Amino acid sequence: MQQLIKEYWPFVLLILWWTYKWWRAKQVKSELPVLKSAGATLVDVRSVGEFANANAAGTVNIPLSELSSRLNEIPKDKPVVVCCASGTRSGMAKLLLLKNGYRQVHNIGNWSNLA
Repeated sequence: MQQLIKEYWPFVLLILWWTYKWWRAKQVKSELPVLKSAGATLVDVRSVGEFANANAAGTVNIPLSELSSRLNEIPKDKPVVVCCASGTRSGMAKLLLLKNGYRQVHNIGNWSNLA
């Protein structure tokens, strides 16, 4: 049994991480009506091309690569909900926003969770 754990622990950790991301995105999705009523800014951090191909109504596109230079477009006193294609870039965006003084940042994962 210990040999199995030693061999497969990275795989188990990866499954746990993706499960947590999925669960957290579902939790944020259930909170979305309250966040919207509080004036949340919905930010899609995918590329301009990805956003142009498909997006959720009411989202603003600020690609992750531009986010740090466009923080002035996002109010700090309202909730912020970030999304992307899988939740990875939006996770990085959430960390960047928190680092820059935003306190109410939520990663909803895939942009289609906003629809």
